[in-house]
Amino acid sequence: MNCLVRVIGGLAIVAPLIAAGREVAITIDDLPGHGCEWTSLESLTRRLLEPIRAQKVPITAFVIAGHCMELPIERRRAVLEMWTAAGAELGNHTYSHPDLNSTAIADYENDILRADAVLRETMGVPRLRWFRSPMLHLGADVETKARLEAFLAKHGWRQAPVTFDNSDWMFAYAYRDARERGDAAFAEKVRAAYLPYLESVIAFFEARSVEVVGREFPQVLLLHANELNAEMLPDLLAMLRRRGYRFVSLDAALGDRAYSLPDEYVGRGGFSWIHRWSITKKMPNKGEPDEPVWLRERYEQIEKQGPR
Repeated sequence: MNCLVRVIGGLAIVAPLIAAGREVAITIDDLPGHGCEWTSLESLTRRLLEPIRAQKVPITAFVIAGHCMELPIERRRAVLEMWTAAGAELGNHTYSHPDLNSTAIADYENDILRADAVLRETMGVPRLRWFRSPMLHLGADVETKARLEAFLAKHGWRQAPVTFDNSDWMFAYAYRDARERGDAAFAEKVRAAYLPYLESVIAFFEARSVEVVGREFPQVLLLHANELNAEMLPDLLAMLRRRGYRFVSLDAALGDRAYSLPDEYVGRGGFSWIHRWSITKKMPNKGEPDEPVWLRERYEQIEKQGPR
């Protein structure tokens, strides 16, 4: 096969010159979005949805139902209606974004039910079929994992897997902080590093898919509703198209038999289903490319400083 070697973020990536026939479902977490001031939130939502609407990209978007409760219900409903009007299907991402690693399973279940009630009874969202666990934590022990699976099945919800997992949230965190501080140079540094990093992760999981599953299959990309993605989404979609992807719904992607592979991983980690399948198969571990060291260091500095 003719190949192209590209250097992305210092990592040499070998990719087919023509990578046709690939499919990816794009999912976006943490709706309505960071920050609840109405003008900013409305602008963020509009900019995120502009390329999605223009390019008719199928989207599944996961809502933290208790976020932005300080806004009038009419405005919270209006934001979600913007998403559905653009063709997005909404999913349950809990009420308060709890971490299952540190939350009793009974409390976690109640948080999911509370989110469902808010979304359907108060916000007018139709019956939901998708759920995604915050941080992709599915249970630190066998009992918790099994109970969550049974709970979701009982209520007709399917856990939405992720194969193209990444640290977009860390880039967005540092980007927002730089802009709030008026540090245009650092904001541009984050912005410039974002897409090369994301492409390096995607290239890794493409190759790892062949190692773990025996072939490439329809992937599921996780992104978050934030300012960085609102700016970068057109370029991100173009990058995926250049790599041979067409955009499909989450439902269509999960129709592939790869998603019926057993997942026997139990633990505190939250990561790609490709890693879960490789652990189940007892394959040697391979981790995707890390975010730049300077970015992680800045993120940790911001975390230590706390809210300003």
